Amino acid sequence: MESLLTPNRLVGLAVDLVNTRTLEPEKLTKPADLRRFLLDHGEPEPVRINEQDLIEVREVRELIRPVFHAGAPGAAETTGGAAVAVGGAGAAAAVGGAGAGKAAGMLNGLLAEYAVRPYLSDHDGTPWHLHVARPEASWAEWLAAGAALGLSGFAAAHGFGAIGVCAAGDCERVFVNPAARRPRRFCTPTCASRTRVASHRARRATS
Repeated sequence: MESLLTPNRLVGLAVDLVNTRTLEPEKLTKPADLRRFLLDHGEPEPVRINEQDLIEVREVRELIRPVFHAGAPGAAETTGGAAVAVGGAGAAAAVGGAGAGKAAGMLNGLLAEYAVRPYLSDHDGTPWHLHVARPEASWAEWLAAGAALGLSGFAAAHGFGAIGVCAAGDCERVFVNPAARRPRRFCTPTCASRTRVASHRARRATS
C-alpha cells in the first residue's frame, strides 16, 4: 500500500486484478492469494491481508471490470450525463465505440469515491513519490484509487478504444493496447489464432 506508484504499474495492476477472475477459476480465494498478488506486483513487505481485505478487494475488482467492457468497440452509449474529462475524447469515441462516455463516467465515479487530492510522500526513507489514496486507506481503497487513476491516464493518452476485452468467444480476459498502429481485439496471439481457426472451420463446414 505504501510502495511507489507509476502510471504503467497502475494500469498493470488494474488489468491483472480484473483478470484474476475471468472464465478461468477464481484466483483470489484466500487471503494468501491476495498477499501473493500484491507481492508479485511490487508491494514491499510487510503485506498483511485478512479475510475482510479479500472480500473488499474482490468487490472493488467488480467495480473496475465494467470499465473495460464499456470502452470496448461497439459498446452502447449510456453516459448518464457524465463528462468525458479526458483528452482526445473525439478519437476515443470513434475508436472505442459509443461506450467511451460510459467508461469515463465509471472512472470519474471511482476517482470521486476512492481517490484524494494527490500528495507527495517520502515515507520510510523512500524517494519522493505520489499518493492518490488517503494515508489510512485499506488495500481495496488503495487498489480502487490507483486503478482508476491509471486507467484514466491511459485513456487520456490512448483513447478508450485501447482498453478492451478479448474478442474470443471463450475468453473474458481484459487488456490495454498502447500501440497506435491498429485496434487490438484479442488478449493474446493464442486467442486470435484459435478464433481464426474456428472461423475457418465454420466456413468450411457450411460451404
